[in-house]
Amino acid sequence: MGNWDKIYAVERMQNYIKAHVNEFIQLEDIVKESGYSKRHAMRIFRDLLGKTPLEYVRAIQLTESAKVLLKKSENVLDTALDFGYDTHEGFTRAFSNEFGLTPKKYQHKKPPIKYFVQYPISHYYSYLNNKENDNMKQEKLTKICTVTIIKRPKRKLMLMRAKKAVDYWSFCEEKGCDWEGLFNSIECKMDNVAIMKLPENLIVAGTTYCAAGIEIPHDYSGKVIDDCEIIDLEECDMMFFQSETFENDSDFWTAIDEVNKAI
Repeated sequence: MGNWDKIYAVERMQNYIKAHVNEFIQLEDIVKESGYSKRHAMRIFRDLLGKTPLEYVRAIQLTESAKVLLKKSENVLDTALDFGYDTHEGFTRAFSNEFGLTPKKYQHKKPPIKYFVQYPISHYYSYLNNKENDNMKQEKLTKICTVTIIKRPKRKLMLMRAKKAVDYWSFCEEKGCDWEGLFNSIECKMDNVAIMKLPENLIVAGTTYCAAGIEIPHDYSGKVIDDCEIIDLEECDMMFFQSETFENDSDFWTAIDEVNKAI
């Protein structure tokens, strides 16, 4: 079985989980999507994603439960029951194992925690394939990129600097995969976390221009994520670039390239 056969088999299982995560999911239904035996499907899933299918499901469900606790005053038991746990104790134990604190403490203090992010496995391998073939001539099509001007107030930027990385995937390789969910768990964020190209005046010795960052209100007084710092940003007009929509998920890399060219 070729490597892409494994990748697509695992992604079919990912897609099934994504479509049915709010239902009671049985392992047999997940592995059936792979087209391979249960034993083999479980092995390739863990090899490529680092979790068993049921561990993957549990991580998604606990992350969704954390989002509920963050936004609502719903009690812990009701949240536990909504996400398939029969008891307060069982949910608290699973939540604590996943995030390092109890759901009650999380709801009260609301610190950044490592939300689990679902990355389609083919995206990473498409990126690697794109790097290998970036010197090959490909058909170029005219794309439309819209630009919107948005006024941004005085605010702060929480950022995590890279020492070697120069783009999204190399940042993930350097920092691991937890940074995205960690940043996005901050309740008062002004937008989702993004990979940034820092201007020269913000680059410090021993780091590259690449960083992950999130904008937060200027009066933010919450916890600063480990390995991060906070800097002030003045009021400004910000340009938002957006590509055309695309039907095939595998075209995301082309869309990113088109936006970068437009910028």
